[in-house]
Amino acid sequence: MREIVLFGAGGHARVVADIVKSNNEEVKGFLCNEAPPSASLHILGNDCAAELKYADKQFIICVGNNRIRKNIALAHKRLTYATAIHPSAVVAEDAVIGKGTVVMAGAIINPGVIIGEHCIINSGAIIEHDCWIGDYAHVSPRAVLGGTVRIGENVHIGIGATVKNNITICKDVVVGAGAVVVKDICEEGIYVGIPARKVISQK
Repeated sequence: MREIVLFGAGGHARVVADIVKSNNEEVKGFLCNEAPPSASLHILGNDCAAELKYADKQFIICVGNNRIRKNIALAHKRLTYATAIHPSAVVAEDAVIGKGTVVMAGAIINPGVIIGEHCIINSGAIIEHDCWIGDYAHVSPRAVLGGTVRIGENVHIGIGATVKNNITICKDVVVGAGAVVVKDICEEGIYVGIPARKVISQK
């Protein structure tokens, strides 16, 4: 049985903990730099405790913000990261899922999909065949990626958004909730609406 330590102690961390337990694995505890939102969580210490006390365990970074998740991963490169997949998710046999990535309840990942490291495939998301998802990306609940979609590093696909098949989205893009992407996105920024249009540049 794997013993898994979770970075973070917010709502996302509690969902990941539930996935770990659903797979009959042990949540060793949570690492938290601030006061935890729930006194019932087993807090092991702050992020510094990862290498000092728990380097023999496996870890998952349970932070929804892509950039923060990336920064934590880069700061703790020597750790071993686990992948967590909810038992109700449908994952094709040939799909490739990188270390530290979590796949939540009801998600569908179809054949030929490649997902990078430290990604979040959230509840009910659909990743159609032959998609490629860069590191630190987040595909939100009920979002849909059509076949052969490519999304870059740090991309956030909002709740219920849809990306048409054969679309490429460059790194550091946010696609707003409910947006529909019908053409390639080649510039960093925030995109909203139907069809999705850029509204602000990322900083």
